[in-house]
Amino acid sequence: MSVTHVDKDPEARTMTIVAEFDAPVRRVWRLWADPAKLARWWGPPTHPATVTEHDLSPGGRVAYHVTGPAGERIEGWWTVQTVEPPTALAFELGDPGIPPVAMRVRLEELAGDRTRMTIEASFGTDGDMRLLISIGFAEGMAAAVGQIGGVLRAEQSGVY
Repeated sequence: MSVTHVDKDPEARTMTIVAEFDAPVRRVWRLWADPAKLARWWGPPTHPATVTEHDLSPGGRVAYHVTGPAGERIEGWWTVQTVEPPTALAFELGDPGIPPVAMRVRLEELAGDRTRMTIEASFGTDGDMRLLISIGFAEGMAAAVGQIGGVLRAEQSGVY
C-alpha cells in the first residue's frame, strides 16, 4: 500500500497526502535523510530527480532538479526549518516557477512495523494554492510518494 488519500482544503489553504508503508519508521525516514534514496522517489515517474545538495539540518538546504521527458530540467530546493529524526521534518519548497510552499512531514509507527506518512503542504494565498493545484502539484506529489513502496521493496530485496 502507498498513498491512501489526498485531501485539498481550500479554506485552510492546505493539501495533505497520507501514505502507508510496510516498513518501520526508521526505514521510511532514511528515504528523506539519504540523498541517494531521496532521488529515487522525489520526482514523479515522468520527471526523475537528481539531488545536488543535501543538508538536512535546520537552516540547511536541499537542492535538486527534475528532468522531464523531453530533457528539460526544472531546478528546485528546500530550505529546511525543523528536523526531528525519525518522525518529523518541515521545510519550504522552492522552485523558480512557483510560489513557495510550506511542507510538513510526519511519520508515525503503526502496528506490525508499518508507517503512516503525512505530508501537509500549506500555500501562502488562495491564488498560490489555485495556481499550484492547476499545474498538477497534487498529482505530481502523489505520484512521487507513490514510488516509495517500490523503493522500500527494492531496498529490502537487495535490488537497490
